[in-house]
Amino acid sequence: MTTPLAGLRVIDQTQALAGPYCGMMLGDLGADVIKIERPGSGDQSRTWGPPFVGTESTYYLAVNRNKRSVTLNITAAAGREILYKLVDDADIFMTNVATTASLQKYGLDYETLRERNPRLIYASISGYGRTGPRAGQFGYDLVSQGESGMMAITGAPGAGPMRFPTPIADMTCGLFTLAGILAALEARHATGVGQMLDMSLQEGQLTWLENYAGAYFATGEEPQQYGNRHPQIAPYEPVEALDGKWFILGVGSDNTWRKFCEVAGLDVLAGDARFNTNADRVENYDALMPHVRAVIAQRPAHEWLELLRLADVPVGKINTVSEALADPHLLERNFIVELEHPSLGPFRSLATPIHMSMTPLRYEQHPPMLGEHTHQVLESLGYTATHIQQLQAAGVI
Repeated sequence: MTTPLAGLRVIDQTQALAGPYCGMMLGDLGADVIKIERPGSGDQSRTWGPPFVGTESTYYLAVNRNKRSVTLNITAAAGREILYKLVDDADIFMTNVATTASLQKYGLDYETLRERNPRLIYASISGYGRTGPRAGQFGYDLVSQGESGMMAITGAPGAGPMRFPTPIADMTCGLFTLAGILAALEARHATGVGQMLDMSLQEGQLTWLENYAGAYFATGEEPQQYGNRHPQIAPYEPVEALDGKWFILGVGSDNTWRKFCEVAGLDVLAGDARFNTNADRVENYDALMPHVRAVIAQRPAHEWLELLRLADVPVGKINTVSEALADPHLLERNFIVELEHPSLGPFRSLATPIHMSMTPLRYEQHPPMLGEHTHQVLESLGYTATHIQQLQAAGVI
């Protein structure tokens, strides 16, 4: 069986996280992803740590499998000539160079590359996009989290702003870039030509406000910090059991509320007009939750999980990271990928969560060492061993 994107070539001139994450998913889907890196230093995420495994940052290792690394100095004319040869035969070009002026300076802007390859899908990732008054400003995950409004509503009521612990803006932008590339490939089937994707960390991060933005547009009221409480569903939050362990109780519908009351022996609440509907429960949250918390505190967590699951009430254990990564269900679904690295030995990473019955994803290539495939790729372009040695001596590769 072939992979979904077999036969497609991606030239990935991005670093850090958003672009490399997208590039890794394209590689998992079967594309040939050639990662362009600076000679000597490479992707900046190679230095982000500790922790390191050997000389490699675990940050870099997490998002760079299924790629080939080519070191290339694009400030040199000979380096740009190599990149042009790669782009001429590519399907997708990805860049996160911050300013359009820099791209134009080195002939890597969309207009220049489109003239060389009209079928090229050009994916630009930047902090704020290529248009608008903030185009060209440098963008970072944490800045996007702050500017999006998310940090103002994350955390306990009255607490200071709280960062989401993982780089959510970067990863979201990477996911939307993947969606845009796949859509552009489908459009190319109909038109025969590629197009430019203008992706921004800022806009990707703002999509996490969907329900909050909807409420604000409707009411004009500034969303507040709710901590673990959901602003529009109740009860829908962590609760503490008799043994001191917490679990998630997710009562997302009125029917589920009645099931919960039956299992919990709270028939009196099921018949209380203050709690009949979800809107009622949200409105009367302060009156509701002491009853819920009190009954949950009467049994250990494992009993509640078993009883409520049997009644089809959504619940979940609050795992540590190690517990989550050892979940037998995820292991059965092959969500932990193990690959052999030539200098590090076996290492593990998370799979791309796409399961396809006819064209499965592949997990074959370790995250490349810096410049590991430079000679291989240049030879495929027709460069001789002597010429490659000259380019290396000149600092081009």
